[in-house]
Amino acid sequence: MEYYLFMDESGDHGLKNIDPNFPVFVLCGIIISENKYYQLIQDFKLLKQKYWGNYKVIFHSRDIRKCDNEFQILFDEKIKKSFVSDLNNIISKTDYTIIASIIDKKAYLKKYGKLKNDVYELALSFIIERSVFYLDTISIKIDKLNLILEQRGKKEDIKLKEHFSKLFQVGTYFVSAERIRNYNFNISFRSKAHDITGLQLSDLIAYPLARYALDKTRFNPAYEVIKSKIYKKGERKYGLKFFP
Repeated sequence: MEYYLFMDESGDHGLKNIDPNFPVFVLCGIIISENKYYQLIQDFKLLKQKYWGNYKVIFHSRDIRKCDNEFQILFDEKIKKSFVSDLNNIISKTDYTIIASIIDKKAYLKKYGKLKNDVYELALSFIIERSVFYLDTISIKIDKLNLILEQRGKKEDIKLKEHFSKLFQVGTYFVSAERIRNYNFNISFRSKAHDITGLQLSDLIAYPLARYALDKTRFNPAYEVIKSKIYKKGERKYGLKFFP
């Protein structure tokens, strides 16, 4: 059995120019088995066919919220209500697990300064670590973990590959390199333009997590749909980490 780990982000991971209205960076990981992922692909295709008559539309959280590009059809409130309901139904019923890192950039700078390690690498290390914890609880043998990240640029992707190499060599504070290597990570960088269903799901989930981090008391119906998917140990959200 193979598993997939998709990662996408919400917000900018840079620390130089922090948006006062959105001072957080979220890296969202989605773990899903190959059979459940195949079903998700089919469900997304049927949803796209229903509203656009083809499979080429790529779900992007920002465009959906802004009713931009292909999603201008959502200016029609009746269509929007129906589409959101159908999309939420798929997101709710699909069997997957969320492991995400949320970084408050202002608090991070105040605590660590600008010389601290790259926040993306910090967020990534946490997700890899907790993914190993989660996979260790699965009784069936996992032959491979396909890790798929959104492309960020040639230099950035090379830097991430170097970080992965370090993780495979030395591990993290809580997880040894051997435990990480046991899952036979297969790492690839893909563009949203490639229509990767798992990246689209991760993108759709990352933004509600960011809104939750900014104000836990604010009405956030999208978060209510996904909160049960967060990796838990008992009542603790073990798959959701706030930094610092």
